[in-house]
Amino acid sequence: MRPPPTPLKFGYGTNGFTHHRLTDVLAVLADLGYDGVALTLDHNHLDPYADDLPRRVTALARQLGRHGLDVTVETGSPYFLDPWVKHLPTLMSDGSELRIDLLRRALRIAADLGSPTVHLCSGPAPEGLSEGDVWKRLANGVATVLETAERYGVALAFEPEPYMFVDTVERCLHLARLVDGHELFGITLDIGHAHCVEERPVLDCVRQAAPLLRNVQIEDMRRGVHQHLEFGAGDIDFPPVLTALRELGNSGLVSVEIQGGSLDAPDVARRSIEFLRAAVQTAVAAV
Repeated sequence: MRPPPTPLKFGYGTNGFTHHRLTDVLAVLADLGYDGVALTLDHNHLDPYADDLPRRVTALARQLGRHGLDVTVETGSPYFLDPWVKHLPTLMSDGSELRIDLLRRALRIAADLGSPTVHLCSGPAPEGLSEGDVWKRLANGVATVLETAERYGVALAFEPEPYMFVDTVERCLHLARLVDGHELFGITLDIGHAHCVEERPVLDCVRQAAPLLRNVQIEDMRRGVHQHLEFGAGDIDFPPVLTALRELGNSGLVSVEIQGGSLDAPDVARRSIEFLRAAVQTAVAAV
């Protein structure tokens, strides 16, 4: 007899609450019944370069415990390292040491908070390099960060991102091969991104990513348009996606990623969890 599907755990990204204090974000999400939070390290909520970082991390760990929230750590704040250009420097850039240092700090924070993963993405490829050289730089950078991941026992969860160098699950799997299938290298699959840019259907992307799947981000999106939308505003059919995640035994957070909802964050978060719960019920009823 096949084992019952794994219950999904829903989280919400702090980058959708940019006008709230982090303590208030956690309280709102807990009150709405979320299981966890996807914490983006940034200037607002938790700055990994803050002078009093140890104190802040200790306090945050207590708050997460008090609210019963799981956490995953994300490093996708677009202007965190460069105020002029998104996502620079990358692991492929001249000056990649800055990105490596950020990721090492994120791994230490994740370990202290009990996050099993740190999220990252490739960013854009540098100009003037061959594709082979870009892959080599990226793999070397990831391998360097994996040495720190081994020290803390925290996995890297690499996200294919539209219009970046690594933009599909297939390219992410290629990177996994370049780092020799390291056990702490995994995938963050964004459902909207897959629908936006992948040639294959979303369900095929879920199955393709499944062996390395660590985290899931979720939102609605339209084909070919990289805009994170509230559920129902795009054209993704969510009950089959949630069914696939449950049947594959995904144990990480499925985190809502609607950065543009900050001005109406509590209501967006409320509508999102209500939609996801209803979609799960529809999925269960269809089995």
